[in-house]
Parts: sequence; C-alpha cells; structure tokens
Amino acid sequence: MKLWVLALLLAIFIHGVAGGDGFVRTGRTRFLLNGSPYYANGFNAYWLMYVASDPSQRSKVSAVFREASSHGLTVARTWAFSDGGYRPLQYSPGNYNEQMFQGMDFVVAEARRFGIKLILSLVNNYENFGGKKQYVNWARSKGQYLNSDDDFFRNPVVKGFYKNHIRTVLNRYNRFTTIHYKDDPTIMAWELMNEPRCTSDPSGRTIQAWIMEMASFVKSIDRNHLLEAGLEGFYGHSSPQRMRLNPGFNIGTDFIANNRIPGIDFATLHSYPDQWLSSSNDQYQLSFLNNWISTHIQDAESILRKPILLTEFGKSWKVPGYSTNERDLLFNTVYSKIYASARRGGAAAGGLFWQLLTEGMDSFRDGYEIILSQNPSTANVITQQSRRLYQIRRIYARMRNIERWKRARAARGRRIGN
Repeated sequence: MKLWVLALLLAIFIHGVAGGDGFVRTGRTRFLLNGSPYYANGFNAYWLMYVASDPSQRSKVSAVFREASSHGLTVARTWAFSDGGYRPLQYSPGNYNEQMFQGMDFVVAEARRFGIKLILSLVNNYENFGGKKQYVNWARSKGQYLNSDDDFFRNPVVKGFYKNHIRTVLNRYNRFTTIHYKDDPTIMAWELMNEPRCTSDPSGRTIQAWIMEMASFVKSIDRNHLLEAGLEGFYGHSSPQRMRLNPGFNIGTDFIANNRIPGIDFATLHSYPDQWLSSSNDQYQLSFLNNWISTHIQDAESILRKPILLTEFGKSWKVPGYSTNERDLLFNTVYSKIYASARRGGAAAGGLFWQLLTEGMDSFRDGYEIILSQNPSTANVITQQSRRLYQIRRIYARMRNIERWKRARAARGRRIGN
C-alpha cells in the first residue's frame, strides 16, 4: 500500500513538472514555464525569416538552431516583418508574400524542433526592412498628408495598416506545424517594435499612447503570449532623477511609464556602450554597462514589479582597439549581472546577444556577429552562462517538488484522519 501511494504521488509530481501548456508566463518578477522559473540565455538572429524564405538556404536556419541548442541557448529574437522593398513579407498594406510567410513558418517549426522559444518583433523603427518610414509612405500614397516618419505613431490610417499586420501575423496558420501562431507555445513573446523612437515628441506622450493602444489590440487577439514594447531602456520624464543615466539620448520613450502599461508583460533593455560612448575608453564603457544594467534590474523589481530581459547587447570588432578578450569581458559582465539577480530570485530573466550567425553567411556580418564554431572563447562564456541558469532552474524545480510532496503528504494525512 505504501509503495502504491509513493508511486502515485511520484507520478503526480512528474506530471506537475513536465506538464503544462508550454507557454512562458510571468509570475511577479519571474518568467515561468509550466509553473517553474524560466531563464532565457539567447541570441538575436534578425535574418531567420529572410533566409528561410529560400528553401535552398533553410539549412542555415537549421544549423544555427542546432548550434545554439548545443550551447544551451533557449531563446531567439527575430523579425516578423519586412515591409516593401526587396523580397518583402508585406508588398503593400494587407498584401503578403506567401513565400516569405512560409519562411517564417519554417523558422517557427525549426525552433520548436530544437526546443528554442521565439520573440517575434512586428515592425522596425528604422528603414531597414521597411519600418515606420514605409508605413508612412504607404499612407501618403493613399492621400494622407504626413510631415514626419513619427506620424506612424499618430496617424489613424497608418495605425490601421499596422494593426492589420498584427492581426495577420498572429492569426497566421503555420503550414509546417498546422498551428496558428497565436496558439503556438514555441513563440515566447511578441514585440511591438524594434527600438521605438519618437524624437518629434520628447515628452513621451506620443509613444505612451501608442504602446497603450497597440498593447490592448494585441491582447484582444492573443491572451496566450507575453508582450513587450521593444524598448532600449532610456529613462523619461516619469523618473527625472534617472534621466542623467541616459547616454545623451532623449528620444521620446520612458522606461518606467512605458513598461507600467498593463498589457506590457516584461521590460526590455539594450546596451551598446561601444556605440553610445564611442569616445570613451573600455573601462568607462564597462562602468556604464554595470550601472545601466544594475539600475534597470532594481527598477524592474521595485517599481515595475515585472521581469526584465536584456534583449540586445554586444561588442563590435570594427571598433578601434577591439580585442576578443574585451568582448568576452563585456559578455561576462552582462552575464554576471543576470546570474546574480537570478540566483537571489530577482527580476533579471536573461540576455540575448547580438547577433548569431552560422558559417557561410559573410554578407550578414555587421561586426557584432558570433559564429560559435569560429569564436571558441566567447562560445565558452555563453555555454557557461547557459549552465549556470539551468542549475538555478533545477534548484527551483527541486524546491517546488519538495513543496508539492509536503502538500500531498499533508492532504493524504487529513484523508486518513477523516
């Protein structure tokens, strides 16, 4: 009898740990996957859909996921947009390129196969792959008189075009998985925009209103997935005492106010001290990086009470004086901040470096690329972080199992007593 009860309880615990719907959720300042804390050691690969749209090149997508998985990387951030121009996803508002969409279908299916979650960004702030400029130009061609690319955030016609894109992507039926995107747990989160900026309104009101409207719209279609705004982390007028930390930028975003919006599930942060502080030495840049990350983690915990994900960081080999050691030191600095927070149950939930390539992709090199087979020291730093975060997750899962065991044993005792 005792052995039978033990086996039954063990089965319940195993199901509790392994079961669940596979969607990443948030619980206070943590990500949760099937009830256990989840940490994201990952990478950016904006090019995935573009490359996968050519069936003869899909092996590169498979290779990068395989290599990432073998180094413990669990999350990839990529573009779910390409607006106008050469080989677009969206030829014109509401007119889509099925071949490109099938490329994204393949990306989602391969990520699923290799156990990698995806963060899909829905539009670009910049002209690359169309961005807000393309949307504004489309509206102009429909007779709208618009003065600025920032009218993307204000004009009803432009916002209608963008909402249609959101609706189309979220409702996309994947030809490979036979699952609609909005129902697929392979997708961890949607991102409203890559690095939204509205320099025409430094007060932050325009971006704040836009995020509120678009977050509500996304959630009206999809309650399964997390949502983030795509912010770089610059402080705004809601926290004037923090604005001195910004590296000379006033771009109309507000880390605190924007991330407090109810539909935004977690905060994001980017960090490029080699770009933002290019006239400063490496030591000063690392000091800035340390303070930048620490302050945002603190604010995510005490003010936002939401997880924070460092969704872009890196160091370019094109910068004068570059060395691999300096890049590895930057990666270690970022990873140590994340690990220290995660170990004490803090808000830092992971980091995604920019960017991961595989061999044979020279045309995609931008100075920040990591090719794991060609960058062994950096690959070791990445793998070590994956292992450390995995160990934390195992500890939390073990603690959760013990608590479940205690509750089940107490419940059994009550039943016997009755």
